[in-house]
Amino acid sequence: MKKFIITLALAVSFVGVIRAQADGKSIGLRLGYPTEISFQSGLSDKNRIELGLGFRTYGYGGNSNYTEFGLSGVYQWVWDLKALADGFNWYAGVGAGVDFYSFSYLNTTYSGVPVSILGQIGIEYNFSELPLRLSLDYRPALQLTGANGGYAGNGFVGDGIALGVRYIFK
Repeated sequence: MKKFIITLALAVSFVGVIRAQADGKSIGLRLGYPTEISFQSGLSDKNRIELGLGFRTYGYGGNSNYTEFGLSGVYQWVWDLKALADGFNWYAGVGAGVDFYSFSYLNTTYSGVPVSILGQIGIEYNFSELPLRLSLDYRPALQLTGANGGYAGNGFVGDGIALGVRYIFK
């Protein structure tokens, strides 16, 4: 029992030390459309960059399926929301994304590489006792290029709502 208490005390102390030094970077998941591995790095106390690596796949039955792999980068401005509660921030940003997709339908395969301009707006909470950041954001896209003669669609894509869960580290 004594070893357990000492180990627990060291673990809690370690988490406190990490949190005290963890203002600049975070890594985790952005769960939504598409699901991404997300990395954030602070550029100053008011700005940061978020990089994402996303993947999704789904099928429409036996004759069709869709697979997408995407890269994104967003420059964000971050504002304090202490009036709401300590640990809350809101942010907005702009960036770009590129997707690589393949879609099969009735034994015909379509593929493409759409390039998009991204916007982003969201709210986040940084826990004071844990090195954890939760966020909810909206990331619409304006596709500049489609594929297969515009099959993927050029224009506005507005279904980019996601929940972020990230580990904060130095």
